Amino acid sequence: MGNMPDMSPQTEARIKASFAAQAMMTTLGAKLAHISRGEVEIVAPILPGSLQQHGFAHAGLTFAIGDSAAGYSALSIMPDDSEVLTSEMKIHLLAPARGNLLVARGRVIKPGRRLVIVQADVYARTGTDEVHVALLTGTMVPMPVA
Repeated sequence: MGNMPDMSPQTEARIKASFAAQAMMTTLGAKLAHISRGEVEIVAPILPGSLQQHGFAHAGLTFAIGDSAAGYSALSIMPDDSEVLTSEMKIHLLAPARGNLLVARGRVIKPGRRLVIVQADVYARTGTDEVHVALLTGTMVPMPVA
């Protein structure tokens, strides 16, 4: 991310541990695919239990992994004594999510002490082909670790 220093190994470990503690991501079969300072990628299979009535991946799956990718991108720039919570998140559904896998790429747009503006793009993948299915924009609120 621009002129920001590299992410520490401690921050990467903290993100991995936090993600592993999310029962929802485990239920969805989601995995962390990439972590770097200000950017996180999450992938999730499009399972039969994640389909909506027309056979596409449900928007709830799209939102869940997009929100998490954006949130972890914000956490990747936070001090080790901070966490983040989503304050608001908007989703634009761009195309039906057909395929085998959803890929959410979250990134920090504007870091701040009180608010972190984030974005996530979600793609449906079949083989090596990807279709952009959603764009999420939102605000993360830094908070001290309890």
